Formats: sequence, structure tokens, C-alpha cells
Amino acid sequence: MRVNGLDEKLDVEPWVSLLDALRERLGLTGPKKGCDQGACGACTVLADGVRINACLALAVQYAGKEITTIEGIATGDEPHPLQAAFVRHDGFQCGYCTSGQICSAVGMLAEHAAGMPSIVGAEELSEAEIRERMSGNLCRCGAYNGIVDAIKEVAS
Repeated sequence: MRVNGLDEKLDVEPWVSLLDALRERLGLTGPKKGCDQGACGACTVLADGVRINACLALAVQYAGKEITTIEGIATGDEPHPLQAAFVRHDGFQCGYCTSGQICSAVGMLAEHAAGMPSIVGAEELSEAEIRERMSGNLCRCGAYNGIVDAIKEVAS
């Protein structure tokens, strides 16, 4: 698979999750193991640009795919616009969920731009629309207002 722009060859058992392969075999510590059940979003990464819970995905399913973790979304020394906005808007406190939140936001903005509907159904990214689309990512510290403000800034 290709991970953060680099070709990686992994020899893993068929039951190894993508999260465990990224963390334990490739040493990428950005995606976090929160609940290990797909409920918290701390492990969110992008697979061919689509956000997924890496804890629920088997690594072998992603052979030949492009995987992007938080370590791979910046451009050189320049942070991704969402990373910079999270800093400006205090979109994190402890930081445990931040990598998943940012990867999810990158995927969410792409989904919205592609016209994928949500339950809210708003055409523009209102606060309610952002909160609905980001509802799979939990923040135990409650930094949701900063997260929403950061996403709204980048979306505009």
C-alpha cells in the first residue's frame, strides 16, 4: 500500500487491523486507538481520500490503496489549512482525538464538495451540518466549538 506518499510493503496476518499495521508495523502514532470499536473516530485516516475508521479495517483490504494519516496531510513544512485553523481556533485540548478529527474533517469537506447528503441536508456547511457530518468523532475534552469554527473557516 501507499502510506503518506510512500510505497510500503507489509507482511501482515489477515486479521491485523489497518490501525495496528500503521501504528505497530510502520510506527505512525497519529492515528490513535481509542475505543477499538469504531465509535470514537480517534483512528480516522483517509483511504483513497475517503475517511475510514482504521480500527475496523483489515490491513489486507487496503493493498494497493493510498492511505493518508495526519502525518501525511501537511505539504512539506506547511501545515494543512485545517491543522492551522485548529490551532487558531483552539480546536483541541488534550490532543488525543485531534489527528482523527482533522483527517475526518478533510474527508468530510471532500464529501460535501462531492454533493454527498447528510441527515441535516443543508446545502451549505452550517454549524448544524458540520456537527452532523463530524458526529463520528468524539472529543472527551469538549473542544467542539473550536473544531466547528476551524472547519467553518477552512470551508469558506
